[in-house]
Amino acid sequence: MSTPYAYVSPIPVRKAHLGDALASEWTKIRSVRSTMWTLGVMVLLMLGIGLGVAAIASASNAPMGEESALGFGFFGMLPASICVITLGVLTIASEYGTGMIRTTLTACPSRARVLTAKALVFFLLVFTVTTVVAALVAVAQVAIVDTAATPTAAEWLRATVGAGGYLALLGLLSLAVGTLIRHSAGAITVMIGLLLLPLVAALFMFSEALKSVQEFLFTYAIPSQMIALYSTTAPFGENGPAGWEPVLIMGGVTAVVLGGAYALLNSKDV
Repeated sequence: MSTPYAYVSPIPVRKAHLGDALASEWTKIRSVRSTMWTLGVMVLLMLGIGLGVAAIASASNAPMGEESALGFGFFGMLPASICVITLGVLTIASEYGTGMIRTTLTACPSRARVLTAKALVFFLLVFTVTTVVAALVAVAQVAIVDTAATPTAAEWLRATVGAGGYLALLGLLSLAVGTLIRHSAGAITVMIGLLLLPLVAALFMFSEALKSVQEFLFTYAIPSQMIALYSTTAPFGENGPAGWEPVLIMGGVTAVVLGGAYALLNSKDV
């Protein structure tokens, strides 16, 4: 028997989509203090160290040869990467620590959609901020340091968009590792170890039998790839990465680990 009076909600009902998940993740990432702290410190490091190194180089009157001043951007990029790593891990691992991930997946049962939204919001935010700051630093360094070489358009693009893209991909890799480990401190430790340990280990490989391993670590360690981003020729070994190749390598590694994060998120309970 049908009811003569049926309630009709004044709120329009529709299926949720990726746009809703993106709006939710944008609200989360801009409303937590960790985002402001990590990005704020990152900006200070890139600006302070980048301009400081340029000022020291200018005051020393050391010959620059044919190298442009854009290469000094590496010195601020390396410590800033620790901030990006931290934010990438906290974007998802902090929800596991507080239990908020259960609420997130209840509101949006599609786990792939949640991770996609987190990855897109995080990548676009970090890429935008780091690219803008890298551009400001690059302009200031070229103005401060008097060099014989004038940067080409390709060098400007790599020092700004390339640097921003590399740091954003490194942060996205950290987000994927945070999804796999589900523990903030553990994932941050793993990523900082990945950032620094290969280069440190290579410094202590004195044995001739380990020479090939040492060369590989020197060539493909993350700090080495950051240096290679500012060069058109491989700075470490004849076959090492240079130009845009470090960005492609980081993109490939991130895609593989992020694929594993999707698989684990869909197969394990929270």
